[in-house]
Amino acid sequence: MILSLTAVLFTFGLVIFLHEFGHFLVCKLAGIKVEAFSFGFGPELLGRDRNGTRYSIRAVPLGGYVKPAGEDPTALSGHPDEYFSKPWYTRLGVVFAGPFMNYLLAFSIFAGIMYFVGKPVYSSSIGSLSAGLPAEKAGLKPGDSVVSVDGVSVSEWAEMAGRIRSHVESPVLIEYSRNGAVSKVKVTTKRGVDPETGAPIGIIGISPDQAKPVYSKAGLGASLAFGADQCYYWTAYTVNTLASNIRRREKPDISGPIGIVTIVSKAAHSGMAELFFLIALISVAVGFFNLLPIPLLDGGHALLFLAEGATGRRLTPTAMNWVNSTGIAMLVSILLFATYNDIMRFVPASKDAAPEKAGSAVPGK
Repeated sequence: MILSLTAVLFTFGLVIFLHEFGHFLVCKLAGIKVEAFSFGFGPELLGRDRNGTRYSIRAVPLGGYVKPAGEDPTALSGHPDEYFSKPWYTRLGVVFAGPFMNYLLAFSIFAGIMYFVGKPVYSSSIGSLSAGLPAEKAGLKPGDSVVSVDGVSVSEWAEMAGRIRSHVESPVLIEYSRNGAVSKVKVTTKRGVDPETGAPIGIIGISPDQAKPVYSKAGLGASLAFGADQCYYWTAYTVNTLASNIRRREKPDISGPIGIVTIVSKAAHSGMAELFFLIALISVAVGFFNLLPIPLLDGGHALLFLAEGATGRRLTPTAMNWVNSTGIAMLVSILLFATYNDIMRFVPASKDAAPEKAGSAVPGK
């Protein structure tokens, strides 16, 4: 319980605090006065005023916040160090700094794991199955070790996954070993999406046994390349999955606070490498989500500033209030939908009624 709580606080605190630190840093570099910069939320535990900024540590260590002077366009004094006294492109730099820090954190963690720990290479043993997807329906079980795919012997997960991917909504013959006995089963794959190219791939809904990886380290250059590649991979995976959901009119399978807390708790008990890899994934997700053109998010602010730069006109206070109200409604709706998804994952469903969820399996499996 203590380990899980510590992991959750550390994960959310680090990811959100660094996001806000990005805004803070660019504000300072741009000559924008920062009235308050806090680590955590809630009642102030420790605080200090320095150069016009109130630095504080607060009771709930789940991130932080930054308060630039003059961020309310309806209450400007006209002082040159206020947020809205700066040109649109300076404010654009401030809003992009938050997501940039999230991607920088993810890149650093991915590269660090590759350099110091190594990339996990998994065997062809099945660790878990996604409910309602073809592998579960075909009778495969966790612990089964895949011996061959369509008659071609496989020993590593990546090799096996690659052969399954090439079969899109078509049957594939899986030979597997269970308790020393070898059996065969024909599985018809479900259509998935390649996270890098957006091309269709076959998936059957299996994940590797993550408790038994063999780690393969790399040099500094390869590790840095791996860090950049992972940031791109998971961003592309998110974009392509959401685009596929929209095209196919499917409900997106997203997690809210409950789901994220559950995943972080499990990762904390699996090991430090697994926990930090998950932190990197969450940081990419936070960075990407904040870039979406939704009012109140960084992407929404960026869209307004770009429009201001193109037209030379700033939104009126009335229009700004309407935009912000719309953003609040959209964000609350997303939160409620994600929380509903989290709750439904805990509700048992019959095997026959289990929904088919595209993209819910490990990518490319």
